[in-house]
Amino acid sequence: MQPLKLGVAYHSNRTFKTVRADLEDIVQHRFNTVIHMYSHNDWVRCPNVMKDIFAATTDLGLDLWVDNWGLMGSPGDPSHFLSYHPEAARMFSDGTRNAPRVCLNSPAFVEWTKEWIDQVYEAGGRKLFWDEPHLANLENKFACACPLCRSLFEAKYHREMPVKPDAETLEFQVWTVVNYFDQVTAYSNSLGMENSVCVMLGGHHGISLENIEALGQLKYMDNIGSDPYWSWSGKREFWQDHDIYEYVYKNALKNMEACQKVGKDHNIWVKAYGLHAGTERDTVYAAEAIYDAGARNIFFWGYRGCDGNFYRSHNPEMNWVAVGDATARLWEKERQRVVTEARKNLGLE
Repeated sequence: MQPLKLGVAYHSNRTFKTVRADLEDIVQHRFNTVIHMYSHNDWVRCPNVMKDIFAATTDLGLDLWVDNWGLMGSPGDPSHFLSYHPEAARMFSDGTRNAPRVCLNSPAFVEWTKEWIDQVYEAGGRKLFWDEPHLANLENKFACACPLCRSLFEAKYHREMPVKPDAETLEFQVWTVVNYFDQVTAYSNSLGMENSVCVMLGGHHGISLENIEALGQLKYMDNIGSDPYWSWSGKREFWQDHDIYEYVYKNALKNMEACQKVGKDHNIWVKAYGLHAGTERDTVYAAEAIYDAGARNIFFWGYRGCDGNFYRSHNPEMNWVAVGDATARLWEKERQRVVTEARKNLGLE
């Protein structure tokens, strides 16, 4: 059984003195891993600060993962790449823009991603976290259907790309995501870097937990995960008749089984943002469910209830207290597991 890794996402602050204090707070909350965002703004305006932040993270004994925040658009910032390459904008099949997102088949974007990888490497990052890649797959339209994607689809399936999604458009979406990561992970691997990815739940995201095994074919994708969040609005009343522990457990188990099937490591996320006041303890239940499903790489999004973002929890401080309770419980469960196993091996139980 692999050691327990508890991580938290950190973003929205680039004042080094404050970041250093926050990192110490993260250690006090029993985390051993931090996932730092490295946005285009960080790349252009804060490269020296990011290098200092990465060094401070590792100096405190924390494992460092680096998130491609906003490079391709959501999640994260609007993609700044489109300012340089407007022709690479992602398009819906009805002809409208899927703003502000980038077409993953754009050769220029692949090369730009490699430049970002170089920047992360220079700053000291060695573990990349590819955050929620997805392509919209709605009832009456899908993405990407830009001129380049249309030509690739026609060459692949010998027919015009339709407006409404079907089995072949979904297959093409999966191929698009896999093809992009095949190129960029091969490049990062050549630099000695590791690659992890997290996908969302639901078939309308193109690539998701439902077809996560497709990412298993990638030689240099080391770790495949998901985020079984039980709500997006923060209003738990929509889930009154749905057991959060059961929901998270079942989806975490699905992720674990998929990773085992394709021989990859895992990362599974706890929702610790956007929580309605009075529901902060749901974070604790979700964390336990993920551990009980067998996960040992358990990450929380994000630091202090993401209080620097529009999607912050209604009571970030209380959410952070609940996160501390969750990590304490996870470490106690891990201690009990390790000691019980050791006693059993010695014939003491």
